Amino acid sequence: MNNLQKTLKEISQLTKTIETNYPELYQFLDESPMTIPSEGNPSINKKTMQDYLDSLKQLLKHHLETRKKIENHNNKKQLSWEK
Repeated sequence: MNNLQKTLKEISQLTKTIETNYPELYQFLDESPMTIPSEGNPSINKKTMQDYLDSLKQLLKHHLETRKKIENHNNKKQLSWEK
């Protein structure tokens, strides 16, 4: 399997993971600037696909970090109410 095929497979798997496990995030994938070409005939190559894969990973990472902060905040709030 060449590098482009491997990258496309990773994109597909990560997109499926986001769709299945994080539907609240999945809705934003269509709106990502990476999916909207700025040229009339965009060139799709290994670098373009790797950049897109990296942006998906970053999006998921940010989402998980934010979600964790919110959960921690809510847990602290709940503990203060229990006192």
